[in-house]
Amino acid sequence: MMKIKKAIIPVAGFGTRFLPATKAQPKEMLPIVDKPIIQYLVEEAVAAGIEEIVFVTGRGKRAIEDHFDSSFELEHNLVEKNKLDRLKAIYNISKMAKFSFVRQPKPLGDGDAILRARHIIGNEPCAVLFGDDIVDSEKPCIGQLMDVFYKYESPVLALMEVPKEQVSSFGVVDGVKISDRVYEIKDLVEKPKTEEAPSNLIIVGKYVITPAVFDELEKVVPGKDGEIRLADALSNMLGKKAFYGYEFEGKRYDCGSKLGFLEATVDYALKHPEVKDAFREFLKDKKL
Repeated sequence: MMKIKKAIIPVAGFGTRFLPATKAQPKEMLPIVDKPIIQYLVEEAVAAGIEEIVFVTGRGKRAIEDHFDSSFELEHNLVEKNKLDRLKAIYNISKMAKFSFVRQPKPLGDGDAILRARHIIGNEPCAVLFGDDIVDSEKPCIGQLMDVFYKYESPVLALMEVPKEQVSSFGVVDGVKISDRVYEIKDLVEKPKTEEAPSNLIIVGKYVITPAVFDELEKVVPGKDGEIRLADALSNMLGKKAFYGYEFEGKRYDCGSKLGFLEATVDYALKHPEVKDAFREFLKDKKL
């Protein structure tokens, strides 16, 4: 069985929910305390054993490439000022993994973005992490999915429970529980009406996919909006090949929404060694 060594991170979206902040910078570069969202995802992947990251970028995403590149001028400046702790943090970013960048010329859906990376992934299974979902967990969330893949050797989706009244905002699965936290997927329903949802298990933006998923993506007929969706490729696999969902352990933050981003900022600030104590006192003074 092939080990998963590569991950795709699609980052070509416009980030319109964060305008005007994202007019001139990628939403993935918005900082949670002192690290951009995208770095948390890369660190998650690397902690799970991923060695190569493929970013699928679009217009206006150059800052992501620059962030994961070395910065001689900045490093030299930090050396001169003897700020060695900050130098180490900056230096290590470009060394975390091997980084590749491919362009998605037009926003033609998440499935199209994933297909843009196929020539780099080759005939291997790989991880996919979307830029909105940060999961704070003891074991990296994508690593939890990789463990399930190694057991069943089939695609794996990240799942979490939400209140029934929220299911209409998400992709929802119908699955048969086959072991602790593991479900064999029987159906996928995109943003169902509350009364028609098959469960309250939603899909979170982390996956392990196989060459078979790429094959199905190649066959997907674009929707009326011209977009190719990963969910459609997975739906087309139903009845052909089993695939699974895993109800991961950890707390998920939807950093694609203002509220989720603020929740992540507060929680991570309360754990940050440099500011946690002062920030906790600040919150107490606010008498929230």
